[in-house]
Amino acid sequence: MKYARLGVNIDHVATLRQQRGEFYPEIRRAAEVALAAGAHQITIHLREDRRHIQDSDVPKTHEICKKFGLPLNLEMGCSDEMIDIAASHSPDWVCLVPEKRQERTTEGGLDVLDKNNFERIKKACENLKKKTPLTKISLFVEASEDVLKKCLLLQADAVEIHTGEYAKDFLDGKDISQHLVAYRRGREIIKAASWGYHAGHGLTFDSLEPLLAEKQFEEYNIGHWIIAEALFIGLGHVVKEMCTLVKKYPIEE
Repeated sequence: MKYARLGVNIDHVATLRQQRGEFYPEIRRAAEVALAAGAHQITIHLREDRRHIQDSDVPKTHEICKKFGLPLNLEMGCSDEMIDIAASHSPDWVCLVPEKRQERTTEGGLDVLDKNNFERIKKACENLKKKTPLTKISLFVEASEDVLKKCLLLQADAVEIHTGEYAKDFLDGKDISQHLVAYRRGREIIKAASWGYHAGHGLTFDSLEPLLAEKQFEEYNIGHWIIAEALFIGLGHVVKEMCTLVKKYPIEE
């Protein structure tokens, strides 16, 4: 049996830490607990404004991932500064995302249809492949056919579909069928090129299940809900519950 991978985003452990400027709660401890509970990788987003994850968290988290023999997925913007940081640590994955300083969280996917943006992302991919050739690249994008076809012109290895609007519609009890149709079409485009097909943003335990049942995505990166739920029942317990849910829906027999 083959199952989807669960990446646990621990950014908001750092959000809590930064509120008081203390050394706790420790990022490396969160990574260790999540991986020990069955997570398949750790995801962190080093933002340009350093609102949660700090530079020193990157090697500490990477060290824990190496201890478990599991990947570190480093989310980041397309700036030269971030490319140099990624090159210095050589994470297993880099996920390129858009960033706006005023946003609460990432609000959408990369705009690859804009000529200037496309050239900036293209340069970032090329520089990453040159400076850290063993690092794989995913592109955080919307499930638009035009967007996904444009992505395939870049030097990357996967896309991560922004599931924010799907997650909102699910929680509001709205029709989610149009999202599922878009995700199916997106998979056809991406898998025809033998790229990875990942998903993330805004997902909860409940909104994850319909996606698992569709068997479209090979990897899910989930953070805010996991950390929020962990306040009540513990991080390890939440990760174990999510891993159990994932194993209800094999993507290959």
